[in-house]
Amino acid sequence: MSEPLQREWHFYIDDMIGFCAKVLEYTRHLDENSFGASGVNYDAALRNMELIGEAATHIPDQVRSRHPEIAWRKVIATRNRLIHGYLGIDNDVLWSIVQTDIPQLLQQLRQIKRTWADPA
Repeated sequence: MSEPLQREWHFYIDDMIGFCAKVLEYTRHLDENSFGASGVNYDAALRNMELIGEAATHIPDQVRSRHPEIAWRKVIATRNRLIHGYLGIDNDVLWSIVQTDIPQLLQQLRQIKRTWADPA
């Protein structure tokens, strides 16, 4: 059996950008209370937050160390908490992530993409 092809790390950055954009789109017209009660939008946003963390696990350590502005360990730890439901999921914390962390992460990831897309 052949080994699976390894994707280049920058494709995972693209994935993370797309997942961040989806979280923001799914929550765009919501406030904190309607987010928690939204059903499909809530589930879709959570799933994309999980995928952000999963994609982050595929970014090589040398790339992560060149971009310490991103809280890589926090992104991955959030994924783990969401996937495994550690101690339940706190909607206040999730809403804070959606409102503050995801927009900031999206901006940082776009900057990384600009950096490797235009290395000059």
